Amino acid sequence: MLSKPRLFLASATIIAAAPAFAAGLSGTVKVDGSSTVYAISEAVAEEFRGVEKDIRVTIGAAGTGAGYKKFCAGELDLAGGSRPIKSDEVDKCKAAKVDLIELPVALDGLTIVVNPKNTFVKSLSFEQLKKIWEPGSKVKTWKDVDASWPNQPIKLFGPSSEHGTFDYFTEVVVGKAKSSRNDYSAASDTNTLVSGVAGEPNALGYFGYGYFEEAKTKIRAVPISKDGKAPAVVPSNALIENGSYPLSRLLFVTVNKSSAQRPEVDRFVAFYLQNASEIAKSVGYTALPGSKLEQSKAKYKARKVGAWQESAH
Repeated sequence: MLSKPRLFLASATIIAAAPAFAAGLSGTVKVDGSSTVYAISEAVAEEFRGVEKDIRVTIGAAGTGAGYKKFCAGELDLAGGSRPIKSDEVDKCKAAKVDLIELPVALDGLTIVVNPKNTFVKSLSFEQLKKIWEPGSKVKTWKDVDASWPNQPIKLFGPSSEHGTFDYFTEVVVGKAKSSRNDYSAASDTNTLVSGVAGEPNALGYFGYGYFEEAKTKIRAVPISKDGKAPAVVPSNALIENGSYPLSRLLFVTVNKSSAQRPEVDRFVAFYLQNASEIAKSVGYTALPGSKLEQSKAKYKARKVGAWQESAH
């Protein structure tokens, strides 16, 4: 069970003025997908319920891939994605006559974490991470990564293969999406990964920055260098926003254009985009630069169908 996101700001501070809608709206809005985006979407839904008490919003965290599968089957109004929608997923939506509108809503820095008792890992490079996580990896101990490190077994924790975080990490670090060793502790619930790393001195894991922020007294973020030459850095909102953190990424919600014709869904999407920046920050993620969020708002207002990379920004 995923824990409820923690709001750091008072509701009155978060809620921004939104376009006027007809009073007395009701109905249901169905959202599923990324467990990373879940924290933002659930916080948005919690605030939205205080404004529109008769609109029921359900939020799931099946994973990005599983969410897009449901979305393309017409089962969802919105899907959360911790990676862009793939071309084959777009094709499946088109085949099912589901018109999608993909919208960035926040930024994340995929965070590499160890147990706080681990004091010897000062940094990791992409090359070292690939050596650890690639299919057929011979790495069993910390010493296999660096000869100066202890001859202790590494206990690996990561998201299961239906998650966009898994896709993103394997594509960016290993070099091919879904290309990973499979002898690690995989979980659909990110909180299970957090608990695993917190409870195992020789653990190494990865997940979204918001989950790290929530549990940073129990786990330690490892500084990352893309090439092993540039200074290694830990994620922060500033470094994620300016792209200096090498595992920075966009987070998305994808809207079913047909669903957006329903007033309750339109109201929720408008509310989401209007308050995305403050709510993302309130649950530990990084707000989109204002110009990019305005592009998301404009794309939704125009009901411009397509993946984000297909849009004219």
